[in-house]
Amino acid sequence: MSDIAGIRLIAAPRALLWAELVAFFVLIPLAMAFVMPPQLMFAVLLPVTALGMVLLHITDGFHWSELMRGWRRIDWRLVAGFSAVTAAIAAAVALLAVPEFALFLPREYPLLLLMILLGYPVLSALPQEIIFRPLFFRRYGRLIPGRNLAYGLNAGVFALAHLMYWNWIVAALTFAGGLIFAWAYEARGSFALAVVLHSVAGGILFVSGAGVLFYSGMIERPF
Repeated sequence: MSDIAGIRLIAAPRALLWAELVAFFVLIPLAMAFVMPPQLMFAVLLPVTALGMVLLHITDGFHWSELMRGWRRIDWRLVAGFSAVTAAIAAAVALLAVPEFALFLPREYPLLLLMILLGYPVLSALPQEIIFRPLFFRRYGRLIPGRNLAYGLNAGVFALAHLMYWNWIVAALTFAGGLIFAWAYEARGSFALAVVLHSVAGGILFVSGAGVLFYSGMIERPF
């Protein structure tokens, strides 16, 4: 009986964590994609992000001070190489998928672009990275056997969170980005690097014009 009780004590938290993982990273994004009106995107994202931060806060062994480490040890050569590859991909996407928006912001709205470049790292990249990297790996990582599987699942839920845009290019870009950001956080042990890479990627997309694919006003549901 004691063994059974012990197993139950171990299994219950894992079952709860799995339920949290599925609800937060699968069911909520699906509801946002299939049910939520696009114009309510940011109104819904705010409480969802707040919920994720609460879950991270109550995660055993996690301290917010962890996120402050490593900012002075960022490998800027790696960032430069990533930026060059991302710029090439973003240019190709803009020219092939949305040519009418290629370099649209720097040509027509340079001040708006500057505001986006200044605000995106803090208002978008940082909270996304908190949710998809520390929360995912610190709270749910022990549920997933194998680092490569964890990376793949992390990239998958990151792409799923962008299903609301209903665009296969967005899905591909966010899956690839998710793999890189997960690697930066886990393999390189640097939340700071993940945030910087995410910020750089977003900035380049907006400069190129491909960022319009991430604009809620462009959403066209296939139903």
